[in-house]
Amino acid sequence: KMAAGEAAGRYRSTMSKSKDPSGLLISVIRTLSTSDDVEDRETEKGRLEEAYEKCDRDLDELIVQHYTELTTAIRTYQSITERITNSRNKIKQVKENLLSCKMLLHCKRDELRKLWIEGIEHKHVLNLLDEIENIKQVPQKLEQCMASKHYLNATDMLVSAVDSLEGPLLQVEGLSDLRLELHSKKMNMHLVLIDELHRHLYIKSTNRVGQRNKEKGRMSSLVKDASSVPLMDVTNLSTPRKFLETSQFSTPGSSSMRETSLLEIKEDMELDPEENSTVFMGILIKGLAKLKKIPETVKAIQDRLEQELKQIVKRSTTQVADNGYQRGENLSQENQPR
Repeated sequence: KMAAGEAAGRYRSTMSKSKDPSGLLISVIRTLSTSDDVEDRETEKGRLEEAYEKCDRDLDELIVQHYTELTTAIRTYQSITERITNSRNKIKQVKENLLSCKMLLHCKRDELRKLWIEGIEHKHVLNLLDEIENIKQVPQKLEQCMASKHYLNATDMLVSAVDSLEGPLLQVEGLSDLRLELHSKKMNMHLVLIDELHRHLYIKSTNRVGQRNKEKGRMSSLVKDASSVPLMDVTNLSTPRKFLETSQFSTPGSSSMRETSLLEIKEDMELDPEENSTVFMGILIKGLAKLKKIPETVKAIQDRLEQELKQIVKRSTTQVADNGYQRGENLSQENQPR
């Protein structure tokens, strides 16, 4: 009994010194290794068994005393473990779903980019189709503008159509005939404008002089004083040169040709384009500038200058002779008896 008490005391002292169970095990091993007698070993073994039995009894008593708390703790621990396991599974599933969404978003982004590019391509194709449809109507509209002498609108339309046909629409094989036709018209358009410019420079202006001369001739037959009426009075005639010269002395608030830039000249489709000869010639020059034919225009004016001036002299001489002959006829009729 004393030995058992001593063993129990050593056991308790060893447990009190070290909370680590391995310390007790090392102490037992050391005791067994140092003892030489089998009886001592058996005694040590008995003490250990007695100590373990006491521990089991104490543990059973504690379990009985705290059964409810232990059961609650175990159930709570199981619930917590299950929740943690479920949370891990859910997190794993969420990660998998996020990876799947990421892949799908990449695919959707590629599809959206593809659709966006296709939308741009379709929009460009539609614009080209609209442009082709408008260009197909250019020959008819061009003919109407040329017939009504709205040359600036015709020039703009022709230049724009040719630029489109030789630019964005160059690869469209179905427009090759139209391309050749409009290109040919563009190459010859400046000839029509130059002829119109010469007609207004030399013919239309002198026709106005002739009309004034005829009116003055009729007035002279009424007053019977033909010698006092000049044959041609061009002092009040508004030619382009005089128009420019008088504009130098115009007030800042007045509208003059010098103050009006060629870029500001616009064509009114509702009015007669030849009503104002000066503006009409400005429109012709603007059209020739758009066609880039100003050097050819200057050369044509220089080449035809002498010929046109001779024609003016010839027409003026014919008008003077006709007026003189008409006055002689009138005088001869007045001298008859009746």
